[in-house]
Amino acid sequence: MTAVSSFSKTLTFFQGAWHEGNVPIMGPRTHAAWLGSTVFDGARAFEGVAPDLDRHCERINLSATKFDLKPVVTAERWLELANDGIRRFGDAAELYIRPMYWAENGSGGGVLFDPETTNWCLSIYEAPMPKPTGSAITLSPFRRPTMENAPVDAKASCLYPNNSRALREAQNRGFNNCLMLDMLGNVAEFGNSNVFMVKDGVAFTPVPNGTFLSGITRRRVIDLLRADGIEVVETTLKYRDFEKADEIFSTGNFAKVAPVIRIDDRNLEAGPIYTRARKLYWDFAHS
Repeated sequence: MTAVSSFSKTLTFFQGAWHEGNVPIMGPRTHAAWLGSTVFDGARAFEGVAPDLDRHCERINLSATKFDLKPVVTAERWLELANDGIRRFGDAAELYIRPMYWAENGSGGGVLFDPETTNWCLSIYEAPMPKPTGSAITLSPFRRPTMENAPVDAKASCLYPNNSRALREAQNRGFNNCLMLDMLGNVAEFGNSNVFMVKDGVAFTPVPNGTFLSGITRRRVIDLLRADGIEVVETTLKYRDFEKADEIFSTGNFAKVAPVIRIDDRNLEAGPIYTRARKLYWDFAHS
């Protein structure tokens, strides 16, 4: 029996046309469906704007190149299609915009995929922006891989099951999210976003070290805070630094800038640096 799933309103550009709903794009012989040869990116449209959409359209092609897939769609074409799809939902829609590449065929029928069979689609769907009510976080027992054992320099789908199990483990213990360490024991990121902490008026964030993607929203927030006169330090951070922090907040495409209000059993405030970062980002998005 086929399971029935309910999805929000979705439009997907695939094989030259827009399709409604959860259109089938892979079969049981598709390499990506069973061996994970997929990269993607994610952008946002909300309140009539789509900040840094061009950067997301560029990054999907960079991920494809790093993963050894063929970026067969230009960044300009991705951007044109994305804007066309956004218009089809109307100005008030809150949307997730996801371009994807994947390998159709394996090479010789095995683990190795054939880059010449790269396929693609662009999926856009309704996804309400989370309210900045604050999350409770803890330390995950699962760690981020390094470049020697995973394609961490690409936004590759095969990386996300590890993050998913970290999030599920944390949620089973009563938390919304978790901090993940790298293999050296340094804080890398949240289970689904980049992380900032504040101490004595200075914002700190883990320095990119090849274990996590330096997100587009992360980079934008760093630049906005610095331009506003707030010191931002990219450095090596331990979990104990976050346990003593004055503020903690996340940056990421899905929720953009969101506060943490508890780490383990210690309550935190959605403080002034977080508040300023969120306002600066919203002002930038609407500029």
